Amino acid sequence: MADGPQLAERTVAGDVAIAASGRPGASARVIIRTVGLRKRYEKKGVVTEALRGLDVEICTGEFIAVMGPSGSGKSTFFNMIGALDRPSQGRVFIDEVDVAQLTAEELAYLRCRKIGYIFQSYNLIPYMTALENVTSPMAFGGRLPDDARRRGLKLLETVGLRDRWFHRPIEMSGGQQQRVAIARALANEPGVLLCDEPTANLDLHTGQEILDLLERLNAEGGVTVICATHDHRTMRLCDRLMWVRDGRIERIARRDEVRIEIGSIAGGRAAPAPRREAAP
Repeated sequence: MADGPQLAERTVAGDVAIAASGRPGASARVIIRTVGLRKRYEKKGVVTEALRGLDVEICTGEFIAVMGPSGSGKSTFFNMIGALDRPSQGRVFIDEVDVAQLTAEELAYLRCRKIGYIFQSYNLIPYMTALENVTSPMAFGGRLPDDARRRGLKLLETVGLRDRWFHRPIEMSGGQQQRVAIARALANEPGVLLCDEPTANLDLHTGQEILDLLERLNAEGGVTVICATHDHRTMRLCDRLMWVRDGRIERIARRDEVRIEIGSIAGGRAAPAPRREAAP
């Protein structure tokens, strides 16, 4: 691909020192920036404003939680910053490259090498093994088969599934499938992970394991993690929280500015204590 190396030069220029904790240090730079971001959808003459002028800056090494009710614009925002869709108005910069100025080849290169995507429904290829799912993006990234296999096994080891490399999705639990999806997202060493409701289809225990894994990737690997979620446990892990409502950013706050409270259920009657059988 002729344009790929040129894009790599433009986007990788200026390496960043990440603090040992993985949190952005003094030398962290802005890796994603949006300016006046708007997105409109029109159907049968009805216009829906999905995004209404978002101005956001996200730095390397940050863990960002994007929260808001269903239909607030979180997924549309992810499509924009993940270069999966184009805005109706405004601009998206990834590593200070204006996405709107890229050719189709350059966009494909950016999606392949700069951003890893983790979906709520895993999106694994059902007839492929775990290893084949993880290594499939590497073919597009230009890795040789032997190198891809070695890296794929290493990534599966990182997510705790090296001994499941030959299993297909139907042979794995939901948590295992999501771990494979995370390994696949890391295939080409992206700087950013976009996680769209990564724990939504998982039980509490498995969901916590996935959050712990994302935290470790961020803290130890310096990967920028942007997570759209309704899971309030994510709030304890992130550096900043972003609330989106009606296509606008309602508030952005650092974690230490937010008080997290666990609510209780009031009203009604307490359940009766279980009866104990008399000892024989």
